[in-house]
Amino acid sequence: SPKNPQQKIIKRVIALEGDLIRTMGYKNRYVKVPDGHFWIEGDHHGHSLDSNSFGPVSLGLVHAKASHIIWPPHRWQRIIPRLPSDRAPLLSLNEDSEEERDE
Repeated sequence: SPKNPQQKIIKRVIALEGDLIRTMGYKNRYVKVPDGHFWIEGDHHGHSLDSNSFGPVSLGLVHAKASHIIWPPHRWQRIIPRLPSDRAPLLSLNEDSEEERDE
């Protein structure tokens, strides 16, 4: 977590450096993600500590990529990388495909 380096959080990557994103409750309605940063959001808007709370996150804070849901046990599954259609960047300067972005 950018606010507490001892705390680990798992969030969805919404935008990469250079992308223009429409925020959901951040102090600025639109943000161009700066170089060396990305924009993350939780699945529960309004109840999630994410970039809408603290802004773009430094790429240096990434430790790993989640690949599976293991709790609760009835939800065990591989995570399928997908971006909610209403959260796609307004403008993306990255030419990578969605598959390449998730790797």
